[in-house]
Amino acid sequence: MPKNTVKLSFVIPAHNEEGTIKPCLESIFREIAGKNYATEIIVVNNASTDRTGEVARSVPGVIVVDEPEKGLVKARAAGFKKSTGDLIANVDADTMLPSGWVDKVFREFSACSRLVCLSGPYIYYDLSWFTRILVKIFYTIGLFFSGMNRLAFGSGAMVQGGNFVCRRWALEKIGGFDTSIEFYGEDTDIARRLSKIGDVKWTFKFPMYTSGRRLRKEGVLKTGGRYALNFFWVTIFKRPFTITSTDVRLKKTK
Repeated sequence: MPKNTVKLSFVIPAHNEEGTIKPCLESIFREIAGKNYATEIIVVNNASTDRTGEVARSVPGVIVVDEPEKGLVKARAAGFKKSTGDLIANVDADTMLPSGWVDKVFREFSACSRLVCLSGPYIYYDLSWFTRILVKIFYTIGLFFSGMNRLAFGSGAMVQGGNFVCRRWALEKIGGFDTSIEFYGEDTDIARRLSKIGDVKWTFKFPMYTSGRRLRKEGVLKTGGRYALNFFWVTIFKRPFTITSTDVRLKKTK
């Protein structure tokens, strides 16, 4: 079977993620093993003070970029600059790819030339079933309002930060990532700008496993409310309401 000529670049921002980065990378290697996909994996060691960079460098086939200025979007931008792929998969260091994730990426983008971004929900593997139901309700409401915003303002879509894939040319056309944004609203900003030049697709059939550490520490309703507020703020005013964010990390593993 000939090798797929479309190249997929994984960009993984990682700030003090020595306990999560290896499982994330292992999930990617499991997905691409034995398949004729052109891929590259880039970990952005973002101002880490732990062994994140060391752990990432110990994994064969991983490119590590050091970004000394802390910030999720700055890290995404640094990884994008280093990448060479036609498709850019933006995943976070505490995520793990489910089976079929990479296959879904290539199927979706090969099937539709207008598709510029593909995204889907998080599955919080370490939270209760009740919390996961609340999250699904939140996503459903978000989809409804993103559709309403598109009708009202002519742009806007929904993207889950840490689980979205974009075409390289599309990211370049919109000027890349807005590094003035620290955390909240970064995915809405990307969705809003990309929706002006092509199709942004969000589907429940494209999930990603992730830790629920932020929801557990800050509370589901409080966190959901903050995300919702910044979703509307970025859509309407083109900037986030919440400027800063709290670092939430899993306990270190030995």
